[in-house]
Amino acid sequence: MSAAPQPLDILSPAFAADPYPAYAVMREKEPLIWHEATQSYILSRYDDVERVFKDKKSEFTTDNYNWQLEPVHGKTILQMSGREHAVRRALVAPAFRGSDLQEKFLPVIERNSRELIDAFRDSGSADIVSDYATRFPVNVIADMLGLDKADHARFHGWYTAVIAFLGNLSGDPEVTAAGERTRVEFAEYMIPIIQERREKPGDDLLSALCAAEVDGVRMSDEDIKAFCSLLLAAGGETTDKAIAGILANLLAHPEQLAAVREDRSLIPAAFAETLRYTPPVHMIMRQSAVDVEVSGGTIPAGATVTCLIGAANRDERRYREPDRFDIFRDDLSTTSAFSAAADHLAFALGRHFCVGALLAKAEVEIGVDQLLDAMPDLRLADGFDPVEQGVFTRGPQSLPVRFTPVTT
Repeated sequence: MSAAPQPLDILSPAFAADPYPAYAVMREKEPLIWHEATQSYILSRYDDVERVFKDKKSEFTTDNYNWQLEPVHGKTILQMSGREHAVRRALVAPAFRGSDLQEKFLPVIERNSRELIDAFRDSGSADIVSDYATRFPVNVIADMLGLDKADHARFHGWYTAVIAFLGNLSGDPEVTAAGERTRVEFAEYMIPIIQERREKPGDDLLSALCAAEVDGVRMSDEDIKAFCSLLLAAGGETTDKAIAGILANLLAHPEQLAAVREDRSLIPAAFAETLRYTPPVHMIMRQSAVDVEVSGGTIPAGATVTCLIGAANRDERRYREPDRFDIFRDDLSTTSAFSAAADHLAFALGRHFCVGALLAKAEVEIGVDQLLDAMPDLRLADGFDPVEQGVFTRGPQSLPVRFTPVTT
């Protein structure tokens, strides 16, 4: 096993421009790479990444989040294990599934989507990224928590700084400082609001988190603040990229866009295939607890392991014609795509499966449905070719579209 040659370097400009050819080479020739700059072992094959996420033998931990996440969020549920993790997850999970999601938050999602679309529905043009996708999930989360949506610019600035910190693979000190500053600013903003909700609870998620109790355990102000920080960053950045991604993929495949427009029950399949084909998060790190044999060699105990979701989701050993976007493929289950039994890896798997997966699904289904209603002949602006950007998270930076406004 040798150090990664330059074309495979995940920090190179060529990789940032288009990682997919590099992913193919990695999967075929170097499924395990020691990457000196990030001091981590890189995995690219589906079976290896799936094994790390499912972790049935307790071979991997999330101890890496102590240095990767805690400096910006404080201690989050992602770092916890065993009973501590189970209890904290039980405290927060009810809001993101079942009746709470259906009754409390679907109207919030529908209203926020409609408000954003109303701003451009009569204009005949919009940028799906800046006018809609970057705003929608953050507005929804702020609304769910009972925060002031007028603070949107601050929320967006904070989560952008956090995501930059997480993706700061080259160790830029300014990016590190901005991320750490965000932790302080967010705490100064949130802690007084949390204390106020404890005194005067409302009918919002923040009040529910303040009151939640499992096995005699309640969340501290710091627990709640860290979870809200994580929710804004994870829920904002990923759903933002997912909405831009699903529309970019459909616009690039007009026959599939026409099928979805005709039959909106295909939106979940289009979302599942987008999560496989162009996942919003391209890499997630874990730490090895013991020596682990994987394709291409052995990962020693105590090592940082970089799991390349973007590579694993296009593994030809797992999917037929993996570099083809196809919402009708029969080797990707839509029914399990938003659960811990998913066969794509975009939400991770196992006990750290994304707690907000069903919230993201609801946002994407409602958002795409409303956008298609408002823009019946949706098309890319003339001469525009969407360009994905990002290494840690990745998605279209801009998606200008044209349409004929619907007359009512």
